[in-house]
Amino acid sequence: MAAGETNILIVEDEPSIVDLVSFTLKEAGWNASVANNAAEAWEFLQQRTPQMVLLDWMLPDQTGLRLLSRIRSDRQFNELPVIMLTAKSMEEDKIAGLDNGADDYVTKPFSPRELTARINALLRRKTPEHAQKLMTVGVVTLDPASCSVSLHGQKVDIGHAEFKLLKFFMAHPDRVFSRSQLLDKVWGDHVVIEERTVDVHVLRLRKALKDAESLIKTVRSVGYMLSEK
Repeated sequence: MAAGETNILIVEDEPSIVDLVSFTLKEAGWNASVANNAAEAWEFLQQRTPQMVLLDWMLPDQTGLRLLSRIRSDRQFNELPVIMLTAKSMEEDKIAGLDNGADDYVTKPFSPRELTARINALLRRKTPEHAQKLMTVGVVTLDPASCSVSLHGQKVDIGHAEFKLLKFFMAHPDRVFSRSQLLDKVWGDHVVIEERTVDVHVLRLRKALKDAESLIKTVRSVGYMLSEK
């Protein structure tokens, strides 16, 4: 998956809905993965963490609500954005979904435009580092759409890992993150990387930023932050 790409897991067993949602996501520039039941979805989540889950209420092996409860009770996934897809439009069903930790609710039949708008809104709210608008701090500008970084308006060479790291820092300016938090937030829990590898990527990032390297601050015995101060 290239830097800046968003992967969305569709948990749905109805082929026509899977096709419609997959097509809608791809048209919007997102990657779609599919799980046809709760067990498949859980297995997928153990391998990689998507940026969002679109979860059907009625699944062949258990309810989407039960899977949602399992996701929310796992420390690794408790912040994972989840939109429930369902034919149930009763008010109490919506409340039950939201009470169990769903971030939003889309009732079938839904329009592709409505689904895209809901996904965009939730990504912006939950994961600012996945937003697709230009990000600027000082003389540094990052363009998530083209996965490029500019200094004083001139493009600079930057590695994939350093791009992801910079994007995360720029989405959360003036906040200190420990090495383990950066590993978790930038690379994901399932990636086996040692904490000292973070130092190597920070070093490379500073090198890529040239005269703006001082934006990346080392906070002694804590970790790193991005700040203009």
